Amino acid sequence: MAVKRMIISPLSWWLGLLGLAGFLISGGALAQAQQFSADLVATPVDGATTASAGKLRVSGDKVRIETPDYADGFFLIDGANRAAYFARPAQRIFMDAKQSSRLTQVFVRVDPTDPCRQWQTMAQVAGAAEVGDTWRCERLSEEIIDGRHAQAYRAILPSGRDFVGWIDPDLKFPLRIKMADGATIAVRNIQAGPQPAGLFEIPAVFRKFDPQALIERIKQSDVWVEPPPQ
Repeated sequence: MAVKRMIISPLSWWLGLLGLAGFLISGGALAQAQQFSADLVATPVDGATTASAGKLRVSGDKVRIETPDYADGFFLIDGANRAAYFARPAQRIFMDAKQSSRLTQVFVRVDPTDPCRQWQTMAQVAGAAEVGDTWRCERLSEEIIDGRHAQAYRAILPSGRDFVGWIDPDLKFPLRIKMADGATIAVRNIQAGPQPAGLFEIPAVFRKFDPQALIERIKQSDVWVEPPPQ
């Protein structure tokens, strides 16, 4: 039996190459969809009024948060490296964010099917959770928030405390967080698009400020007075 040979014309070869390029470009567009800016809006327990809670920018696993509560600086979260910092440009210093803001623990990129894993990690980074703790996420309803699909999860902590987060499966990011007392913080006015890379880096000229090291230096000085025994 004769074997037929498939002959590919130059035109077909170029069309196939263009199709592959289109696929790669569309893949790049999907990757860019993980980059966006948005506003943070807070609603108190009574729900009567809303107020600006700041601005956030997202680029993959990195998040930059600017909030009026800390108008002299910005928070920078690096989810991949399990780090969260607060930087003060005027002083050219930065420090570990720790528990200075709950925002750095919940407004991070998460797995849409298991957001508790990253929430727990960032709480440990902040010193708000023990390494041996196990957080559990309970899947609730699916909803539409500002035209975007979201899956609601209740995060249950070992202490018994809980909160609810609405996760956008496309952005892999919370659209709304509702604390146990009923207060909420929501992501609004999402603008998808590439973000300047420099916004997600601590400038090389900044020095890291260590509060504990400062305390130790003060202890060695003449101004330190030991507290009276209990």
